[in-house]
Amino acid sequence: MIKFYGYKRCSTSRSAEKWLHEHNVQYEFQDLVEDPPKKEDLVKWMTAHKDRGLKYFFNTHGIPYRQEHLKDKVDSMTIDEAADMMSKNGKLIKRPLMVDGDKLTCGFNEDIYKKTWL
Repeated sequence: MIKFYGYKRCSTSRSAEKWLHEHNVQYEFQDLVEDPPKKEDLVKWMTAHKDRGLKYFFNTHGIPYRQEHLKDKVDSMTIDEAADMMSKNGKLIKRPLMVDGDKLTCGFNEDIYKKTWL
């Protein structure tokens, strides 16, 4: 089952959910802010998809990202450090985050969703 980590107040998450409903894609919703993914899961996903870089997983437009000055820190961060931060503050994660086995996407892009989730 596809796991959809989103945030109800996020327009991008809502757009992605709308697209999933329109294409009859079944998923399980988990609130990214109230219940962020576990550190171990984040480490596993970031390691499996490290070719995308750590920045791929960060919500670079979010207030917590800017407040922590992460733009200057991400390049020198380890996967473990990034996963630890994200597991404690789901607003640092680019949303929505969708995972199913070895498939993973961050953010919402229709073309990528078609290739990955249909």
